[in-house]
Amino acid sequence: MGLMSSAAIASSIITLAAALLLITEWLRPDVVALLVLVVLGLSGLVSPEEVFSGFSGTAVMTILAISMISEALHQTGVTHVLGQRMHHYAGKSETRLIWVVMLVSAGLSLFMNNIAAVAVLLPTVMGLSRQTQIAPSRLLLPLAYGTTLGGMATLLTTSNIIVSGALREAGYQPFGLLDFFPIGGPVILLGIIYMLVVGRRLLPVRYPTGQAVRSQVLHKELARMYGLEKNMSEIEVMPGSRLANISISQGEWAKTLGANVVGLTRKGRIRIAPTPQEVILIGDRLLVQGLPDPKLLTPLGLRLRPKASTVYHVADEAVNLVEVVLSPHSTMLGKSLRELKFRENYELNVLAIWRSGKSIRSGLADVRLEFGDALLVQGTAARIQLLHNDRDLIVMEEDPDAVYKPKLGRLALLITFSTLGIASLGVLPVAVVAMAGAVLLILTDCLSMNDAYRAIEWKAIFLIAGMWPLSIAIRSSGLADHAILAILQIFTDVSPLTLAGLLMGLTFILTQFMGGQVASLVIAPLAIAAANQIHVDPRSMGMAVALACSLAFPTPFGHPVNIMVMGSGGYTIRDYLRVGLPLTILVFIAILIGLHYFWGL
Repeated sequence: MGLMSSAAIASSIITLAAALLLITEWLRPDVVALLVLVVLGLSGLVSPEEVFSGFSGTAVMTILAISMISEALHQTGVTHVLGQRMHHYAGKSETRLIWVVMLVSAGLSLFMNNIAAVAVLLPTVMGLSRQTQIAPSRLLLPLAYGTTLGGMATLLTTSNIIVSGALREAGYQPFGLLDFFPIGGPVILLGIIYMLVVGRRLLPVRYPTGQAVRSQVLHKELARMYGLEKNMSEIEVMPGSRLANISISQGEWAKTLGANVVGLTRKGRIRIAPTPQEVILIGDRLLVQGLPDPKLLTPLGLRLRPKASTVYHVADEAVNLVEVVLSPHSTMLGKSLRELKFRENYELNVLAIWRSGKSIRSGLADVRLEFGDALLVQGTAARIQLLHNDRDLIVMEEDPDAVYKPKLGRLALLITFSTLGIASLGVLPVAVVAMAGAVLLILTDCLSMNDAYRAIEWKAIFLIAGMWPLSIAIRSSGLADHAILAILQIFTDVSPLTLAGLLMGLTFILTQFMGGQVASLVIAPLAIAAANQIHVDPRSMGMAVALACSLAFPTPFGHPVNIMVMGSGGYTIRDYLRVGLPLTILVFIAILIGLHYFWGL
């Protein structure tokens, strides 16, 4: 074994320096990545073309496309519906939420790319965080780990496919779709149990950009400021009511009771801002704006119920509360909402008017608007968005989590699953298929181009693109080969299981700096050669390397899914180490046990 070249020594120094900066957090991770890129370019360790190759790499392009697909699913309400289903099964228990999130993410990653699975579930889990008011940092790391664990049980993970291809090229039988499950299946259960028992206690309580569930806070602030809880009633429609089986407009609720219907609960499901054409049924519970006289309710077959949660019934991700003010030259000045036919023209409900430091909540239809008035408006996100083009009104702070295009949800879901299905077949590059799906979502108006730009997680893009040339330098300088050959020469007379453990350890280390895809490309051929030297099944050593490529838990750089949740969860490098290192040790041991019992090592 010869001495390392100067290029290999320089690459090792840069790698260690980058690791030190990332662990100590002296600089932001994306800044460290750009610094590494610049140093490698100036030193000549990589060519000028290779310095910026990460920006056009498949990993970056896949994340770009998946970010756009994820935003389209959010804006069309698909993730909102999925979040409601998960919320239904898990309730508000953090433990059950972690269980459901990890189980669903692991299940999806069995059939699709890990990045795609996280892209589908990331906005869903953020919605769960908002609904349950549990910090996203308590749920997003379990999401990332769940997809990684699920990927260990299927051939469809990229590193598993690479190792299987290396076996085929070497003349051996490649892995089948279910070859990974005997080890990967138990590993999934082990990982979930660890997160529920130990990992959950190590997760931080942190909100992105220091804001605690912004949409929930926004709705509560507005409801409290306008005093909505003082002017809301919940009414139940009893059997025999003459207002049952007719629409809201036919029942003339506003005229009959002086109350405006703003919410409806039917069979446990809540509908926000029902349309005037909504037919009221026996057993419905209506949230109305106003305090109707109880003496009027009984003859109509109605019953007043105890107070309900105003914010929960008045607003959610699809129907929002926003504050709008009259512009200085508004044509609405001096006119009442009734004269303006505000509800009919805008399809929005005015719940209160703020004037001279006080909230007006009754008789709103006949209040003449004055300069300086602010209106608390309830309506769908799409209708509220149209107010930005209205010269009479100025929209104040808007809900950042609004669902703008709920009618296109099925189309967005069809395009997404078609994209993922084609990508899983492997007939075309995943990055190309994902980008095609993103473009199709834009062409079908499921997502606008401006929203696509805003959806991209640029921190993750610069992080991956900046570190990519380092992986090139590690390979091209001979540093990776030198390290592998050194281990094989030192440990020449070892048992097959020990050799598998050594290969897994080296793969694990390289995965943290180079990613599982690159680590599998580097180590798979050497693992096959080492298996031939000690006369064991090369597929067993290939299995060890493939599974070790998924040991990406202790750092955000081991797999793109870790980076994807980093910003939204507000995580630091230390968070990954604290939660992910014990999980890595457990899974490492479990893989060795599986290799012994299922592969005879």
